[in-house]
Amino acid sequence: MINLEKELVDKFGGRLRTRVNGILIQDNTLLMIKHKMSSDRFFWNVPGGGMKFGTTVEENLIREFEEETGLEVRVKNFICTHEYLEPPLHAIELFFEVEQTGGILRKGTDPELDKGKQLITDIGYLNLEKLSLIENREKHPLFWGIKSLNDVRKWNGYFNFGNNSIK
Repeated sequence: MINLEKELVDKFGGRLRTRVNGILIQDNTLLMIKHKMSSDRFFWNVPGGGMKFGTTVEENLIREFEEETGLEVRVKNFICTHEYLEPPLHAIELFFEVEQTGGILRKGTDPELDKGKQLITDIGYLNLEKLSLIENREKHPLFWGIKSLNDVRKWNGYFNFGNNSIK
């Protein structure tokens, strides 16, 4: 991948984005996607992505799930809002519980990026033990210290886990 960090900044940096994210829990495992963020850094998060103007949260989350995972989902409960701020990236992230209604799990793509510059490197259901083995710097802050996947369903409110601030 040539100049991946520049590609990320050009496509997603320097502006505030609204993102939708889906939490899919099955058999006490959480569906996670591994993204390549630079030549030496990966980032695990649940499926999701940026909102497209003129479409609802539900429509965007259903689209993102299909693009990234091949799965069809139904959007259920709103869980929480998280502000991700690691300049040059800044996003308000809305997290929802989702339920699989169809499709077959596969490693998808990000249509905003060229075929040779895709970020998704792996996808799978992780149990708490596997999730805990991933270094904090390589997973979304919401999943740093969880003790039970059922705790995820109890989150409520706005979270900001020590984000950097622009000075």
